[in-house]
Amino acid sequence: MFKILPRLTLFVGAAFISSALLSGCSSNVVASFASEQSDLNSNSDHQSPKNIIFLVGDGMGPAAVKAYRMFKDDPNTPWEEKMTFDDYLVGSVNTNAIDLKENITDSAASATAYATGKKTFNGALSIDGKGNHFFTVIEKAKQANKSTGLVVTSEVVHATPAAFVAHHPDREQKKVIAKQYFENQQNGKPIVDVILGGGTKYFKTKKNDLIEKFKAKGYEYVTNKAELLSASGEELLGLFAKKGLEKYWDRKASTPSLMEMTQAALNRLSKNENGFFLLIEASQIDWAAHENDIVGVLSEMEEFELAAQLAFDFAKKQGDTLVIATADHNTGGLSIGQYGSGEGNYFWDLELIKSFRYTPAKITTLAQQSDDLIAEFHRATSMRLNQQEINYLNTADLSNWDLTRRMVAKVISDRSFTGWTTYGHTATDVFLYAYGPGAELLRGHLDNTRIGQVMLDLISR
Repeated sequence: MFKILPRLTLFVGAAFISSALLSGCSSNVVASFASEQSDLNSNSDHQSPKNIIFLVGDGMGPAAVKAYRMFKDDPNTPWEEKMTFDDYLVGSVNTNAIDLKENITDSAASATAYATGKKTFNGALSIDGKGNHFFTVIEKAKQANKSTGLVVTSEVVHATPAAFVAHHPDREQKKVIAKQYFENQQNGKPIVDVILGGGTKYFKTKKNDLIEKFKAKGYEYVTNKAELLSASGEELLGLFAKKGLEKYWDRKASTPSLMEMTQAALNRLSKNENGFFLLIEASQIDWAAHENDIVGVLSEMEEFELAAQLAFDFAKKQGDTLVIATADHNTGGLSIGQYGSGEGNYFWDLELIKSFRYTPAKITTLAQQSDDLIAEFHRATSMRLNQQEINYLNTADLSNWDLTRRMVAKVISDRSFTGWTTYGHTATDVFLYAYGPGAELLRGHLDNTRIGQVMLDLISR
């Protein structure tokens, strides 16, 4: 059970701050955790799954779900078609952090709650303020002789996957975290059997070649889709980009999709008669929302749904697999519709958004190569910029990729009446979906630590 100790010290930046300051406002939180853990223990007669697949749509708030459902809707029918997740909705998740300075969570703190069933401060990975390690779901699965995997579209050492493998007070120390991926071992091998995503720059440096070290432990190393699809090794390290992968709608044919990486992981992990734990993250829903990029959000939502469908289909066929899907937090404060007058009221221009063949990220990259942002914008879509929009985009400094991408996204949002409240995270509750043995333990409105507690408990049975 999670407890906030009266004199616990939390590491925030370079300073240590006493969490006694939390005591007056945290009693209800502690009582809630205690009640949930008691309820979990009283349900020990529930059927336990052999396998657990945990899906995370990073930054996927309720509005992102609704936006994607509207985006994929068939306008020729009088109803709005469901998306894959809809039939498995069981509740919602509270994502609040306990950070003394920030009560809105970041991905590291939220992932720690999912990975360990315990709260920590923003930026921390499965560790408390005194440096004590929290035992993670992947560590527990490996202890139970299960196979383990993680599949992401960010760097594999990004905050969410890292919380399941590493223990560190600073999520940004990615080279150190990559080293922990190799050094965190059980029975002489790293604890994750299948690692797929981006992040080559953190595994191969001048001082340390972790790729060779993984290969020496028997891992097959792959760098593109063809190599992934032809790989025969049971233990697999796949790094398909220097950092994060390209957006789904922008991706090169040589780079695998989240669904293809998920299939490769399932093919291997499912051979273990003791079962497996697999983390799947659509990492860049969050990245797009941080840029207020509605095209990017829909690109990554589509990729997430395809991977989720594969996971749910696997669970239905096997009958012994629990699939849990949720988000770590909401990003961007997306609203489907934007303030305005006349045409902007009660209208979201889906057709305009659907006209984009790729995202502002690719538009910006191509503009840096051609030195013509307006032309690259028009090549991506049938939308024609008006003079005001052209004047605005002509002020972009193409050497600043991040700012230019954000400017392109703003033009699309304004024209399509897509609203945003922030470039950061919000404390909005997120949806929770579950299917398979153990799903009944996840009904209702739950704290994010509850998800981790349930997974740890089910793996222990």
